[in-house]
Amino acid sequence: MTPLESLRACGSKIWLDSVDPQELARNLAWGITGATSNPVIIAEIIQSGQCDRELQDLLQKGYDVETVAWQLTDHLVAQAERKFLTVWQETAGEDGYVSFELDPLLEAPESPLDLDARANRYVREAVRWQLSHRNRLIKVPATPAGIQALPEMVAQGVRVNVTLIFTARQYQQARDAVWQGAQRLPDLRLFKSVYSIFVSRLDVYADKYLSHLPEEVRGQLGILNAKRIWQMNQQYWRERPTPLRQEIVFASTGTKRPGEKPWKYLEAFAGGDILTNPPATHLQTQESGIRFRRQIEQWPPDDVVTLLDRHVDYGHLEATLLREGIEKFVQPQRQLLDLINRRRLGISWATKS
Repeated sequence: MTPLESLRACGSKIWLDSVDPQELARNLAWGITGATSNPVIIAEIIQSGQCDRELQDLLQKGYDVETVAWQLTDHLVAQAERKFLTVWQETAGEDGYVSFELDPLLEAPESPLDLDARANRYVREAVRWQLSHRNRLIKVPATPAGIQALPEMVAQGVRVNVTLIFTARQYQQARDAVWQGAQRLPDLRLFKSVYSIFVSRLDVYADKYLSHLPEEVRGQLGILNAKRIWQMNQQYWRERPTPLRQEIVFASTGTKRPGEKPWKYLEAFAGGDILTNPPATHLQTQESGIRFRRQIEQWPPDDVVTLLDRHVDYGHLEATLLREGIEKFVQPQRQLLDLINRRRLGISWATKS
């Protein structure tokens, strides 16, 4: 049994944080059952030359830069969806999804749109990009505008991946908004929602703002927080049974602290709902020979939990990481548009104009 096979045997679904065709081919052989995308991933694929023909066709048709970016994103995500369609069919809609991220620039600080206008845009774009895609999840950020958009979005049949969740408060707001919309559906047979809890960024936050705590304590913040939210999610949907499972995605699982083993978070969440991991994490894990066992119900030691509960200001954590998270969403989208524009102008991708 390979490491990733043992992880699946614990009860986890394993998704790839990429729609790169080459990475998909390798990871499909390892048994992954879903994937996700974002502007960084799309830009890397463009730079690799794997979609030169599609890019050239769109540019020759005279489309503007934004249209080209979204058409390419749609093309690459749809291509990945076809790879997982059999999984989606065999699991009756329980697995086999690919996530499509809505426009990060809706959250840009300079956006002229107010809260209501941004929420309305999220709904329109979600419906547009979900249309005719059976195994696509629409990625919506857990910002005020994103959460405001969720009830109408879900009521119109959009299946969602609520992302940029750092705290239990955000999760609760998102989950309640999703359920509000779900209750307006004629039936719940195709109702599907997942909630992406970011993990490693909390440990980076702890290193910066909780430096007075021991390193091994700081390194458990992301795990403790995500396991608590997973437990909340289990309880909530146990009381509201639906045909499909409404699940937690353990996201941001690439380790960022020097010296940590690449599979640190996979080990901690083994047996949990969905693990979405960067290609490098999967490769390093496969090469490790490790055998995972179910640990999702095991929390950090009591003394670690006590210290973190005493010292973590979750209000400050949420505000800080959400602000940084929005920036990490917005900047790559700008860079993607710039990359396409430079190609349109005939400028080398490797050289800034």
